[in-house]
Amino acid sequence: QVQLVESGGGLVQAGGSLRLSCAASGGSFYWYTMGWFRQAPGLEREFVATITRSSDITHYADSVKGRFTISRDNAKNTVALQMNSLNPDDTAVYYCAGVEGNAIVTTPGAYVYWGQGTRVTVSS
Repeated sequence: QVQLVESGGGLVQAGGSLRLSCAASGGSFYWYTMGWFRQAPGLEREFVATITRSSDITHYADSVKGRFTISRDNAKNTVALQMNSLNPDDTAVYYCAGVEGNAIVTTPGAYVYWGQGTRVTVSS
């Protein structure tokens, strides 16, 4: 059973940056495609970014492409989301998720393991 714990959320002004981190334990992290999702109040959970287990492929939602970067460190069992040029539309709870395999996965329902989320608030 894999446990995921996110950290790094907070309050930031528009144009600023945050780096989210997700620490995995209890499983073989290397075997998992990892993803980041977000959910704003009243909205569905949406895909943000994903990375395959060997980091050879990444994929981003159009809304964050060019601003966010997903990365992972298999030696430390962590996955990170560097978020730059933040705007108020990025305000949401951000979730880390994992699924066994080595393919790009963008649908929330396909992920098996989820963290508890970390809140990001971007003020204008």
